[in-house]
Amino acid sequence: MTVFVYMLRCADSSYYVGSTRKSLEERVAEHNSGLLGGYTRSRGPVVLVWSQDFEQITDAIAMERRVKGWRREKKEALIRGDLSALADLASRRQR
Repeated sequence: MTVFVYMLRCADSSYYVGSTRKSLEERVAEHNSGLLGGYTRSRGPVVLVWSQDFEQITDAIAMERRVKGWRREKKEALIRGDLSALADLASRRQR
């Protein structure tokens, strides 16, 4: 079973990170309809800006928690696929 971790950009330019077993299209539609409530309900519409799929739900949950804890600049590096910036931002935090 595939599990997706995804990041949405909300209308207020904030980011939301979540996970789902559903298709990403269906999940984004749920967020945009307000069906899910919570953080994105008052911040729509939302746009999918990043996702990664996992076979193991434990791996997906670990990644979701990791990304949720990141600062905005690190999330934006992930969205861009800028691995060197991710490494640099990770090393700066340890200093």
